[in-house]
Amino acid sequence: MLELTCPYCGVRAEETEFHPGGEAHLKRFGPGSSDDEFTGYLFERRNPRGVHFERWRHVYGCGKWFHVARCTATLEVFGSYSAQLAEPPADILARVSEKGLRA
Repeated sequence: MLELTCPYCGVRAEETEFHPGGEAHLKRFGPGSSDDEFTGYLFERRNPRGVHFERWRHVYGCGKWFHVARCTATLEVFGSYSAQLAEPPADILARVSEKGLRA
């Protein structure tokens, strides 16, 4: 069971209080995009063994979306951060690097 912390309201709880939303930091394509770009956005996702950045929503709390860095092999959570950030914060990347993993 994962334990996540909402970066907005500070609640630390089991994953059942949250809802996963898929891969984080995807480039979204809108009107005027090619069929290949839109198909890639809708259907092609990374599924790495190791560090993965995901979107989560605090459904039984503040209701906000945020991002989580975790290892898919060990379920270790390296941290959570605002969904408005374009890339993971340096402190989370440092925690990943300390474990000898690549982000």
